[in-house]
Amino acid sequence: MRCPFCASVDTQVKDSRMAEDGSYIKRRRFCAECGSRFTTFERVQLKEVMVKKLNGIVVPFEREKLLKSVKVACKKRPITDERIDKIVSSIQRQLEASGEVEISSREIGVLVMDILSNLDIVAYIRFASVYYNFEKKEDFLKFIDTIKKEISALDEKVDSEITGKTYNQCSIIPEFPVGSKDLFNNEK
Repeated sequence: MRCPFCASVDTQVKDSRMAEDGSYIKRRRFCAECGSRFTTFERVQLKEVMVKKLNGIVVPFEREKLLKSVKVACKKRPITDERIDKIVSSIQRQLEASGEVEISSREIGVLVMDILSNLDIVAYIRFASVYYNFEKKEDFLKFIDTIKKEISALDEKVDSEITGKTYNQCSIIPEFPVGSKDLFNNEK
């Protein structure tokens, strides 16, 4: 492993620790050349996942990009960095195990929203605002109103398979058109 400070290849592992869930190994390293210390993470990659963007371009899946977007949605919420890392690891494993060569960015967004809708409603709304490309406050208000209606509908289903679950235990991702200027205007 090259030193990120001096680019020397003479680095040594001083300490290794496995994550609680076993999804990665954290290694503390020391550079014999410049004396710097740094940390690396070793993760299992089942296969390379390719992401098809809305514009048709296909790019390799970037775990760090997904991690960053989930962290932004969860900022100042009672969700630890460790929990966010587990969420992203879970999504990455699902993508790798799917058997699909290409996965659309929209499918990844739906996976994230499904998890966030069950974890923290504010983080879910934040992520959804980017996913659905909200442009004005009315977009937020209509989305929140839709969520309220979904929650009310869930509460009314007394004799269904979700009896006894709260809205935090049920997926509440409303169906919205994607990529339009006015997300809530049905006149197209």
